[in-house]
Amino acid sequence: MRMDEDGALEVARGFAALLRAEHFDKIAELFAPPLRAMVSAEALQLAWATEAAGHGGIRAVREPVIEAGETDPIRVRIAVTCADAGFTVVTSVGGDGLLHGLRLDPHDGAVWQPPHYAQEDRFTEREVLLDTGPLAVPGTLTLPDGPGPWPAAVLLAGGGPFDRDGTSGPNKPLKDIAWGLASRQVAVLRFDKPTFAHPDRLPSDFTMADEYLPPALAAVRLLRRQPEVAPDRIHLLGHSMGGKAAPRIAAADPTIAGLVLLAADAQPMHEAAVRVAHYLATLTPGPSADEAVAALTRQAALAASPELTPDTPPNLLPLGFFAAYWLDLRAYDPVATAAALACPMLILQGGRDYQVTVTDDLELWQRALANRPEVAIRIHQDANHLFFTGSGQATPAEYARPGHVAPAVVDEIATWLARQ
Repeated sequence: MRMDEDGALEVARGFAALLRAEHFDKIAELFAPPLRAMVSAEALQLAWATEAAGHGGIRAVREPVIEAGETDPIRVRIAVTCADAGFTVVTSVGGDGLLHGLRLDPHDGAVWQPPHYAQEDRFTEREVLLDTGPLAVPGTLTLPDGPGPWPAAVLLAGGGPFDRDGTSGPNKPLKDIAWGLASRQVAVLRFDKPTFAHPDRLPSDFTMADEYLPPALAAVRLLRRQPEVAPDRIHLLGHSMGGKAAPRIAAADPTIAGLVLLAADAQPMHEAAVRVAHYLATLTPGPSADEAVAALTRQAALAASPELTPDTPPNLLPLGFFAAYWLDLRAYDPVATAAALACPMLILQGGRDYQVTVTDDLELWQRALANRPEVAIRIHQDANHLFFTGSGQATPAEYARPGHVAPAVVDEIATWLARQ
């Protein structure tokens, strides 16, 4: 049953009041079970502290406003004013009086514009469906004009419930790359992650392998059937956790021609999460940030300990991920897996990236792969985690400003793919 708008506003006002008071444990009690399984109180607290840090500190949480149009659950927007601009909390109120969706919109509805290097008259796009069953995901196949056969890349989004474009606020870095490569005669297939397309269908034993392998391998198979695609020139291009997963996918399908790894994390993720949280806490110090770091540190210790079992509740673990997810990650070494592959690789890193860094991650890839002639490793010194160009200390506020993947990065990828 759909709740009436007055009732939805009342629930949203209670939620907004808890946000103002930063009572994250009480907020989690408002979550419907599927949302509670995905977002813990600690994960919400960390996300809130991150946005606060990126916008110079929170000044006010405004009155909720219902979005125009009939939706079920009813979608509500709550504007948050900060010292540096602000952001919007978007939630959905169901007929049961609980919150069924939650996201932080750092740029309140800004519309993505194509980068200048995307030439839309040089390619066409069509919708596809990857794999079968309850976790099949939709995607977009982008084909250069002409008969080909062209080299191809399957794009793999980073960690979290990302759509096929890697949408982050007003930015779509994977769409930048897809359109940029297609303009340079590379076929591209990108897809919504299962965590984005089916957040309410994920089983409790869901792992990174489940998240990436079925849709990625299905994407490779689909590309191989396209007459415009060279079947022996299909590559994986992974960003962040997508780069971490890429060697695992290539190990499962030896026909994959090569890997492009963008800001691929190699440090164990529970350690990286704590490192990043400490960094963000230095941007806007305060009790809330300190509490978030302390909570995450405790959760990371459990994720790394022998006491972790498949039955450990996700609310005790970092980022609200299931215990099976962390157990699977602990058993997977992306660098060793990549070192066992014979295919060529292009590894790119942003010098201003605080999430995946030269010291904590790239040096591990370099140590294992730098002496192999078929592996190229490059640092784009002015690039952040999204490979947007900037200067000075990197902060989350950069992700809220409209931008595009640097032309030099897209050009380097296209040139490398053309050579393979």
